[in-house]
Amino acid sequence: MESDHFKKLRIHRLLSLLTLFIGLALVTFMIVSEGEPGALPLALILVGTGWYLFSRSKLRSQQN
Repeated sequence: MESDHFKKLRIHRLLSLLTLFIGLALVTFMIVSEGEPGALPLALILVGTGWYLFSRSKLRSQQN
């Protein structure tokens, strides 16, 4: 049975990917509509990527 901590890390990984994909969608929309990406979508991409990498490293350390 999975531990509660492991489940939380999996939820964090899912939320980080959702943040990353929302950022990518916003960047695409901003480039198409305004011609430049904007700061908020780029920040979402950076935060989502960092959060995903952190969650993935924690998950891997839990499995070992």
